[in-house]
Amino acid sequence: MAGKRKVDNLLALAVLATVQQRPMHRYEMASIMRARDKDRDMNVKWGSLYTVVQNLEKHGFLENIGSSRQGARPERTIYRITDAGRRELVDWTRELISTPRPERPGFVAGLSVLAALPPHEATDLLRTRLGRLEETIGSRRAVLAEAAADVPRLFLIEDEYELAMLEAEASWVGSMIEELASGSHPDLAAWRSWHETGEMPAEMNELSERGAVPD
Repeated sequence: MAGKRKVDNLLALAVLATVQQRPMHRYEMASIMRARDKDRDMNVKWGSLYTVVQNLEKHGFLENIGSSRQGARPERTIYRITDAGRRELVDWTRELISTPRPERPGFVAGLSVLAALPPHEATDLLRTRLGRLEETIGSRRAVLAEAAADVPRLFLIEDEYELAMLEAEASWVGSMIEELASGSHPDLAAWRSWHETGEMPAEMNELSERGAVPD
């Protein structure tokens, strides 16, 4: 596994990928990245762009090649990617594509404590989630189909992946709803009993006590 990167904010990766086209100033970088929906692909905090560019320059991945001025606007520093920056971009991309990393979306956190809700409420909430997922999937399919008419598929693969993940999640949520609604989920009886009586079944209580610090 690669060691910690000198600039590890994913916004830096987007900056390097943008500036490899041609030299540009920060405002232009932000405009192009926004137009490409980079804030949807990764957790972008636009307020940190100045610091990210500064750090990329500090570590030799970008270089200042002068400034430009348009009308009464203030001068803007122009940055160019360096050979080291191109190597960093390629190496970082290789790592992200080849090496799975654990991701912790909020849905997983919610599932980890799902037993806190009674089964009927959990089922209703999962149905609500599935409805919203299906709406999003329909919208994303339409947008992707429209974009595919003008944009090479190579530049849409992150959208394809995101759609596939949404479809996989919808499939799983649908199967869980079916198990709960049909009564085929193996733990349903104990789960329901817990919420009806207020007493956790012995087998569940034993599991919940694992790792507890003894008195």
